[in-house]
Amino acid sequence: MGSRYIGVAERRDRLAVRHRLAAGARAAGPEEVARSLVALHGTDPATVYVGVGARLAEPGGTVRETERALYEDRTLVRMHGMRNTVFVFPSSLTAVVHASTGIAVAARARAALVKDMAKAGAPDAAWLAEVEASALAALARRGQATAAELAQDEPRLRERFAYAAGKDYEGVHTVSSRLLRVLGVEGKVVRGRPLGSWTSTQFRWALAPEHPELDVAGAQAELLRRWLEVCGPATEADLKWWTGWRVTEVRRALAAIGAREVTVDEGTAYVTEGDEDPVTGPAEPWAALLPALDPTAMGWQGRDWYLAPGLRAALFDRSGNVGPTVWWNGRVIGGWAQRADGAVVWRVLDPEGVPSEAEAAVAERAAALRAWLGAGRVTPRFRTPLEKELCGNP
Repeated sequence: MGSRYIGVAERRDRLAVRHRLAAGARAAGPEEVARSLVALHGTDPATVYVGVGARLAEPGGTVRETERALYEDRTLVRMHGMRNTVFVFPSSLTAVVHASTGIAVAARARAALVKDMAKAGAPDAAWLAEVEASALAALARRGQATAAELAQDEPRLRERFAYAAGKDYEGVHTVSSRLLRVLGVEGKVVRGRPLGSWTSTQFRWALAPEHPELDVAGAQAELLRRWLEVCGPATEADLKWWTGWRVTEVRRALAAIGAREVTVDEGTAYVTEGDEDPVTGPAEPWAALLPALDPTAMGWQGRDWYLAPGLRAALFDRSGNVGPTVWWNGRVIGGWAQRADGAVVWRVLDPEGVPSEAEAAVAERAAALRAWLGAGRVTPRFRTPLEKELCGNP
């Protein structure tokens, strides 16, 4: 008997329920959202809050509750993860993320820093180790601090060195900017409370919470299992892209968790053991406005089953970052933006069109988002063609 075929309709049903987007599947708090999605993209701070708010049954307290989870209870942690990207993870998952993805990325990041400093004639690795130890000690004393504040305690953090001299992207880095990033990837520091509002990109730093050192292969199996529970079925290409691992690591993890083969339109895909049976979809049609870099829109490398190829030019920037998206019943139908006056505007791009009930549902979600944002203004860190056009900046 061949593997079971999971079609587009069922994949969209799984997405609606498991990604907490259908009305009956919404979550009670930010920790529940993060556990359900495994990781929230954290490169753009606003993504975390707007993405959480889109999935809560009662989104009114999203900012307050998410800040509590991130900066008071520390049940959520902002740290580097897959593909050397900043995410927000449940704190219970930090050891798994560090062992499965962080160690290898960290080794490359530190080697690159030492190499770049040597090329620039900057001090050697022993000097860097002294500065690092001093900076971590200062951070322990302060609790949280900006790079500038740490440099008051350890002035060598202000040292500058040239980067990529002679190339079109050459520049000058401070030791602090590069070293703190390396320490973040190594799991020694994490981003703390921002200097400004919840949309601010200027973060303080804090020592990372202690966690056990896990076996790499075991951690990879655990991370892949959790992600497949949320995003399966997924192809090997999807898994390799999302994790940033080598294909041999992906295959080893699939074997370790006893993943089951199924068939999707792209070919062979995988689900976790026991997840082969058909899934019941949401009881009611649903609409959602998701932020730029949302983990649902960025969840798979193969996206044709929920995002028509013809929409990509308008909704993605040149580096492959997705902008704000409008969803109807498990597929992207357009995009949205917030103008300077606070208005939330949107446009349907789907060439097949959408029913009137979809437009009404999207309008209702846009009005709710506008009310939720209040005086807040959300401008994506990575601007996309449609978002800029909707804002009046073609």
